[in-house]
Amino acid sequence: MPSNLGDFVPFAGMLMVVIIVGIVFFARTREKELQAHQALRAQEMEHERRLKEIELEKAKVELEKAKYQRQG
Repeated sequence: MPSNLGDFVPFAGMLMVVIIVGIVFFARTREKELQAHQALRAQEMEHERRLKEIELEKAKVELEKAKYQRQG
């Protein structure tokens, strides 16, 4: 029985290292994925803000155009 335990300990040690490396790799990958999603969301929000600004400017131009037509 001691020979079986002697064979198991190195295997368990290697297995533990593989599991730890896997967990760290998964955590880093997940963190990068979350950062990519956050960056994409920030870009989407910036795009929406720009579109709203364009719509506001368009409305201002239309209002000025309507005022000018009423006066002329």
